[in-house]
Amino acid sequence: MRNLRNTKLSTVNTINSTYAGEFAGDYISAAILSASTIANGGVTVRPNIKFKEVVKTLTSSNIIQDATCDFDDSGVVTLSEKVLTVYEKQVNLQLCKTPFQSDWDAVQMGYSAFDVMPSSFSDFFIGKILKDVALNTENYLWNATNGFPKLLVDDGAIKETSVAITQSTILDSLKAVVAKLPQALYGREDLRLFVSQKVAKAYVSFLGGYGATGLGSNGFANQGPTWYTNGTSLTFEGIQLFVANGLNSVDSGNSMVLTTIENLYFGTGLLDDQNLVKTIDMQDIDGSKNVRFIMRWTQGLQVGFGADSVVFSSL
Repeated sequence: MRNLRNTKLSTVNTINSTYAGEFAGDYISAAILSASTIANGGVTVRPNIKFKEVVKTLTSSNIIQDATCDFDDSGVVTLSEKVLTVYEKQVNLQLCKTPFQSDWDAVQMGYSAFDVMPSSFSDFFIGKILKDVALNTENYLWNATNGFPKLLVDDGAIKETSVAITQSTILDSLKAVVAKLPQALYGREDLRLFVSQKVAKAYVSFLGGYGATGLGSNGFANQGPTWYTNGTSLTFEGIQLFVANGLNSVDSGNSMVLTTIENLYFGTGLLDDQNLVKTIDMQDIDGSKNVRFIMRWTQGLQVGFGADSVVFSSL
């Protein structure tokens, strides 16, 4: 008979982390708020929405009058509202641990000279999914079907038909957008010209000397194509450009949106009990080597005043 006391039992590689409750909010935050537009402060975030939230809007006209000794009610004040509705989203995945175990054990032993990996495969897997969710959220903000450009156009945004953006067309395109900006918005601290990477790159190239309008081959500050360093703030006629990666797929990257941060609303049940993040090792449940990943959250969009924006697009 074998001496079980001296027998070394095999180590079971088990993913035993379950993320739910309080931690669910933290991981949902990491996923949703790391969408580049949200992370860089390009929209107004309204958290903790169960299902719907009312966004109040107010307009006024003819409220100034000559002073008298009496109270004379005059002018027009219109109070209206828009509803910000959030919708449930989910990620359901299942994968087998077997293909990952040998590679993962090797990484933990230090065989990888280039990547610093988390000690837990569960953390690594969650991190990967959160990045995918963040990318999806960024595209959701700006997509042509029901994202901010479409919402603004449907709400009366000032339109400028887009053209193919190149170093030759970028200057006239930017001028056309800014020229249509309502006067009341010019100079607002939170005014942004949201552009795709394609637009930003064309503008950087133009300022680097590739444009034909007055810059010459030496470009901005006589630095040629070396003038721009990643992270340098881009402005046009005093308005800050905001690179919104979600615009890359709208009109083949030729779209722009000129409006204020205050005018764009992203709603989520960020700290709501509808949020859920879990990894479930199925080995103790059904004997398999499968791991299930479950994620649930809510999100929705709304705009304040479509007329307080210029949309450069074919929408």
